[in-house]
Amino acid sequence: MATVRKPLTKKSPVKSTSKSAASAKSNTRTTKRLNKGTLIIIGGREDKEKEMAILKEIAEKTGRAKLVIATLASQVADEVWQEYKKIFHSLGLKNLEHFNIGQHHEASEPDNIAKFKNAHSVFFTGGDQLKITTKIGGTPVMDEVMKIYKSGGVIAGTSAGAAIMGKTMLVGGDNMESHKVGNWMMSPGLGFIEDIIIDQHFAQRGRIGRLLGAVALNPGIMGIGIDEDTAIVVKDGVIKVIGTNAVYVVDGHNVSSTNISEADAEKTMSMHDVRLHILANQEKFHLRKREVLKM
Repeated sequence: MATVRKPLTKKSPVKSTSKSAASAKSNTRTTKRLNKGTLIIIGGREDKEKEMAILKEIAEKTGRAKLVIATLASQVADEVWQEYKKIFHSLGLKNLEHFNIGQHHEASEPDNIAKFKNAHSVFFTGGDQLKITTKIGGTPVMDEVMKIYKSGGVIAGTSAGAAIMGKTMLVGGDNMESHKVGNWMMSPGLGFIEDIIIDQHFAQRGRIGRLLGAVALNPGIMGIGIDEDTAIVVKDGVIKVIGTNAVYVVDGHNVSSTNISEADAEKTMSMHDVRLHILANQEKFHLRKREVLKM
């Protein structure tokens, strides 16, 4: 997979020819998702000392099987590996494998591919998400990771490891201010889940504006913002929230108008009739139906 990093400007949202066509397409994609495994997508800074509810979720779903900890995104990969190794050992996991490479070609080497054989779970740690996609995108290692997911395994990621989950990921855009029409930087993700774009460290870094902008660019993509020490567990087309803070679902399906295609890149973005759901611990959301499930 060739990863391109560039600002997206002056583009109009993609429009479906009809609601029925869009619905049929959505149903087809959801059916494909239902045959896959579980995603655990973490907003970053998960609790590593007290309750450790999110990391316990990964441990419980892995059981006695093999967990690969991929530290590709980090500049201090060995330190991150040692930290998580200690944590997961304390949670009862003994079969742990460390995966880290420096260059794309290394993801085709037999010894690195072999690290994913017989693994049930893969955990991508934080750092720079572009380091993950550029190192393993389109490689035999990525094929192995996808096989794990499709066969019913667990793919987890925190911070940068969360951003890579969709087919498209955010890699830039100012925080803590109103967004401008031309202020977008996106790149291909690893594509474990379609029609979703993830933003992490959400409330803590004031990222509502850039997620709204991502949805305005294509209302068919649902935006999900995840706070720190919070995660979503995605299984069978349903997300469940775990953790101490909130998850924000931005649904642009019924947006009536936006100025995202305006020529002036410095113009403040406007967007009308967007729908926002804010979910707390244990609440669930159905992705295809675009609705909260009653508890």
